[in-house]
Amino acid sequence: MSAQIETILESLTLDEKISLLAGKDFWETVPIPDKGVPAIKTSDGPNGARGEVFAGGTRAACFPAAVCSAATWNPEFAHRIGNALAEETQTKGATVLLAPTMCNHRHPLGGRNFESFSEDPFLTGKMAANVVNGLQEKGVAATIKHFAANEQETERLFVDEIISERALREIYLKPFEIAIKDANPWAVMTSYNKVNGTHADSNSFLLKQVLRGEWGWDGLVMSDWGGTNSTADSLNAGLDLEMPGPTRWRTKDAVIKAVKDGEVSEKTITERARHVLKFIEKVGAFKNPEIPPEQSIVNPAHSKLIRDVAGQGITLLKNKNEILPLKREKVKGKKIGLFGLAKEALIHGGGSASLNAHYRVTPEEGLKNAYGDDVDFVFAKGAQTYRLLPPLAKHCTDAKGSSGWRLEFFKSGDSSKPCKTVDGFKESSFSPLLDNEAFGKEIRLTTHFTPPATGKHYLGCSGIGPTTVTINDKVVFEQKNNSPDPMGFMLGGNPEEEFAVSFKEGESYKIQVHTLPPVGGSKWGILAGMPGFRMGFMLEEEHDLDLVTQAKDLAKEVDIAIVFTGHTPAWETEGQDQQSFNLPRDGSQDALVDAVASLNSNTIVVNSTGVAVAMPWLDKIAALVQAWFPGQEAGNAIADIISGAVNPSGRLPVSFPKRLEDAPAFGNFPGKKEGDQLTVKYEEGVFVGYRHYDRISKEKVQFPFGFGLSYTTFAINNSKVEQTTTDEFNATVSVKNTGSAAGATVVQLYVGRKQQSSEHPIKTLAAFRKVHLDAGEEKTIALPVALKDFAHFDEASKGWKVERGQYDLSFGQSTAHIESVATVNIEGSRVLKL
Repeated sequence: MSAQIETILESLTLDEKISLLAGKDFWETVPIPDKGVPAIKTSDGPNGARGEVFAGGTRAACFPAAVCSAATWNPEFAHRIGNALAEETQTKGATVLLAPTMCNHRHPLGGRNFESFSEDPFLTGKMAANVVNGLQEKGVAATIKHFAANEQETERLFVDEIISERALREIYLKPFEIAIKDANPWAVMTSYNKVNGTHADSNSFLLKQVLRGEWGWDGLVMSDWGGTNSTADSLNAGLDLEMPGPTRWRTKDAVIKAVKDGEVSEKTITERARHVLKFIEKVGAFKNPEIPPEQSIVNPAHSKLIRDVAGQGITLLKNKNEILPLKREKVKGKKIGLFGLAKEALIHGGGSASLNAHYRVTPEEGLKNAYGDDVDFVFAKGAQTYRLLPPLAKHCTDAKGSSGWRLEFFKSGDSSKPCKTVDGFKESSFSPLLDNEAFGKEIRLTTHFTPPATGKHYLGCSGIGPTTVTINDKVVFEQKNNSPDPMGFMLGGNPEEEFAVSFKEGESYKIQVHTLPPVGGSKWGILAGMPGFRMGFMLEEEHDLDLVTQAKDLAKEVDIAIVFTGHTPAWETEGQDQQSFNLPRDGSQDALVDAVASLNSNTIVVNSTGVAVAMPWLDKIAALVQAWFPGQEAGNAIADIISGAVNPSGRLPVSFPKRLEDAPAFGNFPGKKEGDQLTVKYEEGVFVGYRHYDRISKEKVQFPFGFGLSYTTFAINNSKVEQTTTDEFNATVSVKNTGSAAGATVVQLYVGRKQQSSEHPIKTLAAFRKVHLDAGEEKTIALPVALKDFAHFDEASKGWKVERGQYDLSFGQSTAHIESVATVNIEGSRVLKL
């Protein structure tokens, strides 16, 4: 503990200490200038430092999503990403990055899965720890999140997750434990949800017993934004910083009352303030208190890293008759059809991971960069993929005759006279983050719209609170209740029911949207009292266009068809879970792939999602590439794989089931509601991901955990295990490139009981290494294994228990492709220290 911090603490009044325990505003902490305490700035997020504006702000580098990074199985890349993210964070005037996200993929429909690494806690922990080390060695604080068990977005502010202690310890806390012990992150962010009846921000078991007690960690605990749910309880449990500010729970009056009532001690307030000051010291703000303005700096080294990571993360899942790679000389002079989302760069998911990228390379652009004029690329979209109709912006005139809308703010309950008017508002949507003056106000948006064509055109609308749309003073839409997920509305928009209205070309129509703040007060967290809405519009001819027929016609003409499928940020986003296991929208993408593949046997699908999806067309296509969300170099990285400039070496960090019904959490996601309380029971226990799929028919698994193809082949054999100390083992295995091209594979080592038991997974990932080999080259590699890798958490003894008996160490290239097994004998049962 530095003398400076203790000196400052002694100089602070109780009121001043209290002021440090919540943010000043959305991104910064509270300064106390006359006591020498500066403010520090935070920034989202996990795949790029966005800066302080949610949409359209300062441009930033977009790195591959964590699931794409995990698919590299290369912790060195994670470390380099951490270094680069630190440099990006500094360009945004921040010293704290709200990353990495490291909750497990429990269910394929998890809305935020893409933002985290894997279904496996060991792989997640090792990748996250390397990101943390990369960030902090450059002076930027990592904030590992969300502690703990934030595996769904449905009612995430309130959902109560019932989890056994064994499952918590082995699956959901394990990645955090690895990151804490391997990298010592300077901050931990609590999750929104309840764990076994208590909100995470007030959960003494999580924060006091485990995090600060057993793990001995002494950093800063901050809440998720709007994720503080109490005054005294959160202070006592160990939550140091409520974010964002201004505070809702830690006002001077509320905390002092809690102190006077004996609910919290002054000593606890001092300890919370000490953690904040130590955090400020760690990021160097006492020495350099300036918060510089945000900058947009395109760093070529970062761009190269993004392309390299994406190239190693993109995963080849099918390659019938070796149709890939499409070598330049192989396709010269041919016509290649591009379908679906070829003109869209699906570089990130929605929510905290979204940003205004420096640039975004589409697949079409990447392929044209790779092949030049040697290939004739032609395009047909083939499917409607939008989730929400685009906001109405064109052909609109405000009350002053200028292009746009008139936006008016009214005191709640009094719409007779606006308290603020803005003309020239560009489109029919309003986010509550756009204007602080919106709090507690009603909003009315008005325009005169002159349609460019006659027809039954389509509209869709939703609001955070009750919302009405009128056309020529006639109500055409009314939402009487609050949004089912206000945070989801803000981050991506709620699903909207479309409706058609008749318009005549050239006539003027007065369109008005009126929205109220959400009814119900404080339960909406940081959006309490904040109005927001969006209204979308699409012309009939555009909405009803027969895109599939166009795609079929093109599929017959081309030599090779590449269909680009996936999720835009509106479909896969923080704030809401996936609507369906099938690709959106309404089966249109599945229909497109099926139609093209039925007419062209050389059909390749490139899928950009952060999750497994249904693939009813898989048997009809020649090749499948899982591109994830690969960052701003998306198109170039995809073209590197397609062209063979990069030999694919990505391996799945998640299992792909054939049916949603076969997922381990099926029936227990997103839970059941009793009254106002949504409860989800983690009844699958430790059998998450491959731990579950190992126990069921392999026919139910589309692609197993760890799987991925290459343009060459590999073999693993001759495994050996030697016990070097009481608690340590050294495993070695030979890996050979048996093909004709240089490439890389991932050697995966799993530990499991030789005598299988229904109480324990058949095998658990304990070590891995990515190995690059020239054609014909063979290497012997060593993989360290510890006694703790044989242990399970025993709830009776409250410890990690290793039971006597024989254990198999299985070496393979996926959970379903085990090629060599070595057996060790553990002679005595032991309970290891926590």
